[in-house]
Amino acid sequence: MALWLLLAAPATIPFSLLGIFLYPMPFSVRYAVITRWTRLSLWWLRVVCRLKFQVEGRDHLPTGGAAVILAKHQSVWETLAFQLIFPPQVWVLKRELLRIPFFGWGLKALEPIAIDRNAGRKSAVQVIQQGRDRLQRGIWVVVFPEGTRVRPGEHRHYKTGGAVLAVKAGVPVIPVAHNAGSYWPSKGEGIRPGTIRVSIGPLIETHGRTADEVNAEAEAWIEGRMADLGALTQGNSQ
Repeated sequence: MALWLLLAAPATIPFSLLGIFLYPMPFSVRYAVITRWTRLSLWWLRVVCRLKFQVEGRDHLPTGGAAVILAKHQSVWETLAFQLIFPPQVWVLKRELLRIPFFGWGLKALEPIAIDRNAGRKSAVQVIQQGRDRLQRGIWVVVFPEGTRVRPGEHRHYKTGGAVLAVKAGVPVIPVAHNAGSYWPSKGEGIRPGTIRVSIGPLIETHGRTADEVNAEAEAWIEGRMADLGALTQGNSQ
């Protein structure tokens, strides 16, 4: 991991400065340029850590219009790889990340929905207002409904914020499962070589449905698929 950081960390500086310079430009331009850092980082991860990934279910992605992605959150990896797997997107994240020198400056140029997680209803309103703005502009929104990173095999309460946004904006939900936490743990245990598997679930329509119904369907699919991926990972490690 130290070798990966040797390239990835210094590379944030020029890309972050580019982000500041590109603030006046359209989102599509900023996104295309800044996410070059992501492509570089994932390439370097494959070279020095021998960590690759496979994606199944790409045919479930809608061909027109934006969607809300509800996904498992286990490591840093998915915040990088989703940028390559899915159309241009923003994320719901804690606003403290924007204060990190260089990294936060570049992140701000990508227009994330940065919330104060202690603000309660105020943050929920912010997600809906800013999320609808992004979706109407054709930008996808990524939400981690458990609200934080979880370890492999762990399951926390799924908050309804992402489903509420999708219902109010009239866009579908895409559930996503993956086993990144088995290769890049969240607690500094180092990066294991191997192949991360990302599974994209069937599109969940929101028209005429409640947020609770949509959220429950996404949770059931994600957690069911996580169990399959967990068993597959254990089988490969034996």
